[in-house]
Amino acid sequence: MTATVDPRRPDKVNRYKPVDSGNQAGVGDDLMPDYMNILGMIFSMCGLMMKLKWCAWLALYCSCISFANSRVSDDAKQVLSSFMLSVSAVVMSYLQNPTPMTPPWQSI
Repeated sequence: MTATVDPRRPDKVNRYKPVDSGNQAGVGDDLMPDYMNILGMIFSMCGLMMKLKWCAWLALYCSCISFANSRVSDDAKQVLSSFMLSVSAVVMSYLQNPTPMTPPWQSI
């Protein structure tokens, strides 16, 4: 019993054709990391200037999203500076006022 049956069907084979990136619209237009980077910087500045802890935490959250969704070709310095700015906003807001954070919707 040395008869081998080839289960592949040559009429169903589709050759791979690389896609020309110049013809596709929208390739590389994912702007979410950039938006999150800008939001992280805005929130971290608000956290630093206005001493709002929830802004500082939101900046850290936005910076983590921006870092997680960034591409290899993105500028690493900008993502790292946004992340470090948000971390410093959290640290400075707790150094200035070490009491626990109260949510903005809770009345004091």
